[in-house]
Order: sequence, then structure tokens, then C-alpha cells
Amino acid sequence: MRTEYLRPPIGAFAGRHVLAELEGIPAAALDDVATLRDTLATTLSEAGATVCDVISHQFQPQGVTVLAMLAESHASLHTYPEIGAVFVDVFTCGERADPERAAELLASKLGAASVRMSTVDRGHQPAAQGS
Repeated sequence: MRTEYLRPPIGAFAGRHVLAELEGIPAAALDDVATLRDTLATTLSEAGATVCDVISHQFQPQGVTVLAMLAESHASLHTYPEIGAVFVDVFTCGERADPERAAELLASKLGAASVRMSTVDRGHQPAAQGS
């Protein structure tokens, strides 16, 4: 069942961009493209995002990039199985989706031993009418 996307007010140009580094993840988990695609889509949905599409690329001899296009913006994973690490990027516009929650859920589901995360507030709210 698809939840209808709630549009922010016209003129809203604001969002939160989460950048995370997850480490201590088993190599096999970071080289399983089907599971990574499903895990990213699931965690984004659980965090309130509307997933429009997910694409991926499996590198040789190892590593995966997964990109999710969201109604609210985008998310990506770039895995490094050889060192048990993944870069995570989640950018959402508006207030409906919670990018920090998405990154936390992803870290939990992948079994990360270490998480470093920072959030950048981007954009600005629309000017008040009559200002």
C-alpha cells in the first residue's frame, strides 16, 4: 500500500542531509545487492520517506552502490566489503521523512558496530506572505 506524498508549502526550500559512515559490518552483508536494495528501501519507508525507485550496481571483485529516488529527494549507499564499511547519504526535503531515523535503522539492520553521522540543514523556509 502506497502512502500519498504530502507536498510542502509552495516556496519551501528546506531539508536535512545526513552523511553517515557505518563500520564493523560483515563483508557478505555489504556485497549482497538484493538485500542492500531491500534494506535501504525498507528503512527509508519506515522513516517516513516515499520510495519512488531503487537502482544499484555491483562492482567486481566486490562492492555495491545503491541509489534510492525519493519523493522527498534521494538516498545512497556505497559499500566497502573489504573493510566492513559503508558510506550512507540521505537527503530529504520537508518534514515528513526523518533522514536521521533512516540512517539509524539502516545501521541497526546491517549490524554496524560503529556509526558516525552528521546532519546538514539545507535551504530555507519560504518568506511569510506580505513580507
